[in-house]
Parts: sequence; C-alpha cells; structure tokens
Amino acid sequence: MIQVTRRGTEFSGSTEVMGALRDQFERRHYFVLPGLLETELLDLIQRQIDRGEFRERVHERIDSNKELCLSESAAFGALLFLMNDEKLFQFIQDITQCARIDCFEGRVYRVNPGDGHHDSWHNDIGEGRVVGMSLNLSREVYSGGVLQIRNRESEALISEAANTGSGDAVVFRLSRDLQHRITEVEGSASKTAFAGWFRAQPNVSSSLKESQAEDAPFSFRIKSRGSITVDHLY
Repeated sequence: MIQVTRRGTEFSGSTEVMGALRDQFERRHYFVLPGLLETELLDLIQRQIDRGEFRERVHERIDSNKELCLSESAAFGALLFLMNDEKLFQFIQDITQCARIDCFEGRVYRVNPGDGHHDSWHNDIGEGRVVGMSLNLSREVYSGGVLQIRNRESEALISEAANTGSGDAVVFRLSRDLQHRITEVEGSASKTAFAGWFRAQPNVSSSLKESQAEDAPFSFRIKSRGSITVDHLY
C-alpha cells in the first residue's frame, strides 16, 4: 500500500484499497497502515532508540497523564524527516479529505506497565492539527495500549484500535466532536511509539533542506519537495 523506506516513500495502493480505507475512516474515524516503516529502517531506528534517554513527561491542558518521552536523538530526527514527506501527505489527504498538510510534528514516547503511565480523554485540536498518527516502534507485542475514540458529548465509545504490529501505524481523525485516549499498558512488555499530528501549518519543507548541520547524528538527502532519503544513522 504505502511504505516509508530508506529510499523514500513508496506507494502501490489500488483504487479498491483506497476506497476501503476512506470508508473505514468515515465510519470508524481511523485506519491502520500495516508495515508503514520498512523492516530494515525500523530495526535501524529501534537500535538508536535503545541508546537514547527517556524522561518522564506530563502533557499540559489535558487531565491526568504521564509517559516517558525520548530526548532528541538520531532516531527522533530521522523519524521526523521521514514523516515529513509529500507523498505521505498526499496519501493522508486523499484518504481523510483533510485540509492540505504542510508538516508532521511528533514525539517518541514509551509507557511501561506498572509504572503509573496513563492517558486521559482529549482531542488534540489546535495549532493547525488536522489528523493524528501513531507509529508502533515496540520490539515486543504489548498488551493494552489500545487507541479508543468516543463521542465528546455523549461519551459513547465509537472505535478501538490495537496497533500492536511493529512498524504499523494507526491514523485517526481529530475533531471537536471526538475525543481519544490510549488505555493503560498491561503485562510485561512496554509500548514505544512515534506519535503526533499532520498539520496544516507551518510549511517545514524549505527549512528541512537547510537544517542539517555537519555534525548531525544522521545523514539524509532531499530528492524533491518533502521527499527525503535517509542514508545512515551514526
């Protein structure tokens, strides 16, 4: 269907597949992209995450919550560049019929079972956010950690998505009429994900072309507007 690789974003979806995704997004407010991150690239990023430092974080402007957030690293930088790709933007726009996407903003987070990590209902509306996405970077299959979507006024649960496949991504609607949360992770395995939002502003494509310093912890090449190839991570 669509896959982010070291050579760039590759698309091979049929009209039928695209139609099925649009229908699911319309009815259930989410869809899953299996294997969005290719296996080779996923392993490379996971190894960099293993070297990284996680710090406890509480998000403002929502109810009680707590998680671990990865400090800036080669893995975070590579993911940020890879997801800011014009082909991926166009694919998301075609499925969700959202406003024109100009950038993706995200973070790498981890929740450990038994450590008090939890989430609360919220909608992420604001700052030009139009669609949400969570990319599973976990090495093991975790229990719990399910994306739930509900009606804001009635609080009726609409959908649940257990995104447990490593390298898979779940894309979900952002709306003032909806709220979402991640259920607590159970068992022994942690959940690690790169989660964030496709945004209608600002446009980061031009700044990406100028942002790599000589001592950056990864190497990439700009092939065209918003299309980026990661050469290697140090």
